[in-house]
Amino acid sequence: MAKYAYIRVSSKDQNIARQVEAMQEVGLTKKQMYIDKQSGKDFVRKNYQRLIRKLKAGDELYIKSIDRLGRDYDEILEQWRYLTRVKDIELIVLDFPLLDTRNQVNGVTGKFIADLVLQILSYVAQIERENTKQRQAEGIRIAKEKGVQFGRPKNDFPEQFEEIYQLWETGEISMREGGRRLNTHHTTFARWIARYQQQKA
Repeated sequence: MAKYAYIRVSSKDQNIARQVEAMQEVGLTKKQMYIDKQSGKDFVRKNYQRLIRKLKAGDELYIKSIDRLGRDYDEILEQWRYLTRVKDIELIVLDFPLLDTRNQVNGVTGKFIADLVLQILSYVAQIERENTKQRQAEGIRIAKEKGVQFGRPKNDFPEQFEEIYQLWETGEISMREGGRRLNTHHTTFARWIARYQQQKA
């Protein structure tokens, strides 16, 4: 049986020291730790994938908090089930003692208890997501009733746009020259023209 730790920070600016320290407190060395640093958008976890390949049935994996396994509860549940059922390892979440699959309470296995806790957490998170969406929708509806406009203003063209547009329309200047005179790229000028013509139609 081998012991490992998985540490993840969501940006390169975040400090991994607290997670490393927590692992050292339970007797793990840096050699046993797999660390990933990446931005929120980039979730390619190279060291996590390396760790997964190395894990064998009965091994113990320590994580500081449950959200180290994924960005949302669907992903966390998926990884939890994969690790505990497919890889058949023991998972220990340091910040949440109930999520320790090694525990056994009155004959009920730690895996069963942890699965149950995770299902409840997932349900609560889902309800919260739905409530947030509902609050947003209600907020938008109320704002619209009060006359608040959403999206970009319809006439958000630069001050000299119409003058430059007339020159372009009569063939006196090119699209590129129009963009240059408005201090923008010619493709942006083209988008403005399309929107302007649409509004005039």
